[in-house]
Amino acid sequence: MAFGPASRLGVALYEDTPPVELLPGRSEEDVETLIRATYRQVLGNAYVMESERLPIPESQLKRGEISVREFVRQVAKSELYRSRFFDSCARYRAIELNFKHLLGRAPDSYEEMKAHSKILDEAGFEADIDSYIDSDEYQSAYGEFIVPYYRGYKSRNGQSMVEFTHMFQLLRGPSSSDLKGNLAGIKPRLNGLVIQNTPTAVVPPSGGSDGWSFQNPTLGSRTRLGSGAGEDGKVYRIEVTGYRANAVNRVSKFRRSNQVLLVPYEKLSEEYQRIHKMGGVIASITAVN
Repeated sequence: MAFGPASRLGVALYEDTPPVELLPGRSEEDVETLIRATYRQVLGNAYVMESERLPIPESQLKRGEISVREFVRQVAKSELYRSRFFDSCARYRAIELNFKHLLGRAPDSYEEMKAHSKILDEAGFEADIDSYIDSDEYQSAYGEFIVPYYRGYKSRNGQSMVEFTHMFQLLRGPSSSDLKGNLAGIKPRLNGLVIQNTPTAVVPPSGGSDGWSFQNPTLGSRTRLGSGAGEDGKVYRIEVTGYRANAVNRVSKFRRSNQVLLVPYEKLSEEYQRIHKMGGVIASITAVN
């Protein structure tokens, strides 16, 4: 059963679908289902043509010569994966996708991302893929016979709220893929957020709520209102989508999909009214200090 608002956040299908495992006595149909699930997970729900499949590793898996983990490794090291998610992507976009595809979660810190960047520099692409699949975390979560699955959206002991919200920047529902369908394209979606250890809005995909189109903007597009925190001692981060700049004096009529405002407590009410007057939609409000 889906947890809380899972259906509205686009993860109900993941929550309600049990992990795919290669069990003793499996049928040929069971193995074929597992192969398709592996392609779907490792390749980020992107379409795989028949000519792009890996016949030799598939045959080895069907004959019991390799485990599911080794099949996952072969898919992740394939030219198909490399061309889609490494050669054509920015470095940190490739790393965050590796975390999603192979460990089922978002990276939990900038240090974790830098460690994988170092492996890429010193040992190369295939060694970095091995570092995920040979990790204790992979073994504990999936073992030898379970296809990796998305698990980072589930709050759990030891997980920070930052990591939880970041997973929703990478996971936007079963109808989307990691090749298209997001405004960020091939650019990293988490880099600045991870560096600053900053949570972001958790909003439904594809119009599921008024703030669904919010994408975290660059640092340069953030606006700080006022000189800082007032007597209350707090500053709040307001994430806005669909905001129309300065409609009163007609300086600009263009619509900006994303804006972050840093607002002292005593200006919150005033800013809230101004945003709605200008046609903006608030995706989230969180305290930053």
